[in-house]
Amino acid sequence: MKIIDSRLNGILLLKPDVFEDQRGFFFECFHTEKLKSLGINQQFVQDNLSKSSVGTIRGLHFQQPPFDQGKLCQVISGRVLDVVVDIRKGSPTYGEHFSTELSDENHHMVWIPPGFAHGFSVLSPIAIFHYKCTGFYNKSSERTLLYNDSTLEINWKVDNHIVSEKDTQGEPLASLDTQFLYKI
Repeated sequence: MKIIDSRLNGILLLKPDVFEDQRGFFFECFHTEKLKSLGINQQFVQDNLSKSSVGTIRGLHFQQPPFDQGKLCQVISGRVLDVVVDIRKGSPTYGEHFSTELSDENHHMVWIPPGFAHGFSVLSPIAIFHYKCTGFYNKSSERTLLYNDSTLEINWKVDNHIVSEKDTQGEPLASLDTQFLYKI
């Protein structure tokens, strides 16, 4: 497994070693020791899976401490634009975002530690998105950063957005109540 630079401190874009032949492919999408060697020394406690249609935007979600979550994300089928926004107060990249395409063809994965809001848009007719979490879902600590906040300048690369009511009511970055602090 290799790390590809993400431009935001803490976010890791992972490229697994994929073995392909006429039968198809094989790769390890989760290996505790290999992840530890890359600096991801976490205990995962919950797996989530979503199926979404083209144009869907999910996010930008996070949970406040002490219920914060790290996420290891990948696409099982289809293509998405994965987006992460730095919401750590005092971070030199506060409010900046990183986006990358995750697909069933490139097999890339993204590690998102606590302190980042996360979302994705669906670029293919259907996408099945999987992520492992380091904390359990906690409704009372869940927050949403407004996906279309103009200060974030995110190009979701989809037309005719399909967005949940909850996500359309997210907070803009300027008024976001985040408890995450940047640690050097």
